[in-house]
Amino acid sequence: MHYPASLGSPFKMTSIILHWFRRDLRLEDNPALHAAHRESGGRVLPVFILSEWHGTHRWSGAARQSALCDSLRALAAGLETRGSRLVLRRGNAVQELEALLRETGADALTYNRSPDPAGRALEARVEAMARKLGVRTSSFDEVTALPPHAVLTQTGQPFRVFTPYANAWMRHELPAPLPSPGRFAPVPAALRSLPLPTPADWGLDASALTLPAFGEPPARRRMDAFFRDAVFHYAQERDIPALDATSRLSTALRWGALSVRTLVQRCREAITKAPTAPLREGPRKFLGELIWREFYMAILWHSPEVLKREFQPRFRALRWNSPERDFQRWSEGTTGFPIVDAGMRQLAATGWMHNRVRMIVAMFLTKDLHLDWRLGEAFFMQQLADGEIASNNGGWQWSAGTGADAAPYFRIQNPWTQTARYDPGGDYIQTWVPELRDVPARALAKPPAPGARLAPGYPPPMVDHARERAVTLEMFREK
Repeated sequence: MHYPASLGSPFKMTSIILHWFRRDLRLEDNPALHAAHRESGGRVLPVFILSEWHGTHRWSGAARQSALCDSLRALAAGLETRGSRLVLRRGNAVQELEALLRETGADALTYNRSPDPAGRALEARVEAMARKLGVRTSSFDEVTALPPHAVLTQTGQPFRVFTPYANAWMRHELPAPLPSPGRFAPVPAALRSLPLPTPADWGLDASALTLPAFGEPPARRRMDAFFRDAVFHYAQERDIPALDATSRLSTALRWGALSVRTLVQRCREAITKAPTAPLREGPRKFLGELIWREFYMAILWHSPEVLKREFQPRFRALRWNSPERDFQRWSEGTTGFPIVDAGMRQLAATGWMHNRVRMIVAMFLTKDLHLDWRLGEAFFMQQLADGEIASNNGGWQWSAGTGADAAPYFRIQNPWTQTARYDPGGDYIQTWVPELRDVPARALAKPPAPGARLAPGYPPPMVDHARERAVTLEMFREK
């Protein structure tokens, strides 16, 4: 396990260490930054490289890039309060890091490792470049609380089912979160750095989005508020989308404004603090959600092919429908299924969607419209501020019934009964679908008569759920 507390000194004393920020945009509990600061006595060059494809990649949506820009701005401000500054460059990461190592004479490089295939391939190229220059490197696992390859079965194989994985995960010890480093040596003023970016730099307009502040300080405030009260009611309220009952910390985890180890520690403290068994269930359930995230990261580590095909081989030849206009109606939130449309409109307006509703809209796309889960996966990655490759893929394959520990293909959520159970008063739907604000809540939880509309200007349901459910069952049975 690659943590500073369990290692000897990775460097001899050096003049300067370059720390390459990636998706660890924070000062607290940052293993690679902590090691660089400790070993250099504060002589750290903090660097972030804007990728060549930022703004042009199909995942570069306005909400996602706003979260990145805010997080970089908060990181730069935090470094300035400690006497340093963030050096920003744009381009090929290997070339830009090599240029900085040559410009500064730094003879060591630290970074935190990525769990995804593209990030790991980039790391291999950076390591080769560093060896060529004679630069020492040290890298750490911080995206997950435990390294994604660390939790294995008794025979040394990766887990394919969540519950035994979670049980094994709980038996591992985690090192305590690391403190924020102290003062840094100043970065030479002559060292070139780009200005902090905005979404507009990539031709993206975020002005119509309702977004919270992103970055380490607001994330820590949000975390503190959640653990003061809401976490103790999380088990009972987390599935009600009209309530502000979830942590809203997923974007902070995606960009590394918070450490998952810190959240695990806070969960364990809350479990100990809770005076009754029902109140202990909240932090236990939240910890379980963090372990789901760890599980999906491990799946991606061991089986990177899930980004292109179904985890379960027997479903790799499923015959999905052609998207045509159905995908457009789903993505615009005009399906005629109120809870589906509410979720898609919440996503369009805020770059976020409640997790229960994510499952409903994903199952609707794959099980009611019979469209390829990869279409929804890619759309979510572009629209979500918290778009996380492993969790997004895992969630979509779970909903499609094709993934690790997925919902069985015959478990098909009914949007109408899901509405009755999780939005019985219609509060969530009527917040996001204004056409339905005068419709009685009970009418939102059952399909209208064939061809009828729930309200003027709102479309009738585009499919019959019962009929499409039967089509899905036959489609999967054939495999």
